Amino acid sequence: MSALIELSELGFAWPGQPELLDIPAFALQRGESLFLKGPSGSGKTTLLGLLGGVQKPARGSIQLLGKDLSQMSAGARDHFRVDHTGYIFQQFNLLPFLSVRENVELPCHFSKLRSQRAKQRHGSVDQAASTLLAHLGLQDPQLLSRRADALSIGQQQRVAAARALIGQPELVIADEPTSALDTDAREAFLQLLFAECREAGSSLLFVSHDQSLAPLFDRSLSLAELNRATRPTEI
Repeated sequence: MSALIELSELGFAWPGQPELLDIPAFALQRGESLFLKGPSGSGKTTLLGLLGGVQKPARGSIQLLGKDLSQMSAGARDHFRVDHTGYIFQQFNLLPFLSVRENVELPCHFSKLRSQRAKQRHGSVDQAASTLLAHLGLQDPQLLSRRADALSIGQQQRVAAARALIGQPELVIADEPTSALDTDAREAFLQLLFAECREAGSSLLFVSHDQSLAPLFDRSLSLAELNRATRPTEI
């Protein structure tokens, strides 16, 4: 395997605050599933923001697909993120006024690359959305036209995963997406997520404080192992 992500001498601090992240080196391999654990306030969400290009490091480099995010403008990072990264948020962040199908297809409206990939793999963006939702256990055709705010928590979670996976992004980032589910539902969801990431050839970076999930992944790391900086609370 070759590295999808490589960090080198990464440093980040919020304005007027001590350094929150000081990571000398980190790599995520192509096709790898990685469990990253750490308590609240350890900098996990900040690190995900840096990997997604939302924030810019104070120093060091963030290489994704051989491109250094730290050298890009904010607009270039935004375009690069939507082309190559799928994100599953802790609160899912579905648009409540859109249908299930419209939520899943959203990345393809902003990324020509992901739209092309969806069409190449499934024939159309619509079919890609339907197939992903079916693979994630949402087979009911009537569900596709339902508003996102009419779904259960478990359904919202799967719609959020389908949205992250459509168009085969090279990197899927999941930020505590199973925190509202019971143990059996968490493991079932993860197995579906792993299967879809393998099918798409995507690497999975899964962040959680739930250590019981770690054995399901190819590799497990604590942020404390990577981060030389310490800080009691995260903004």
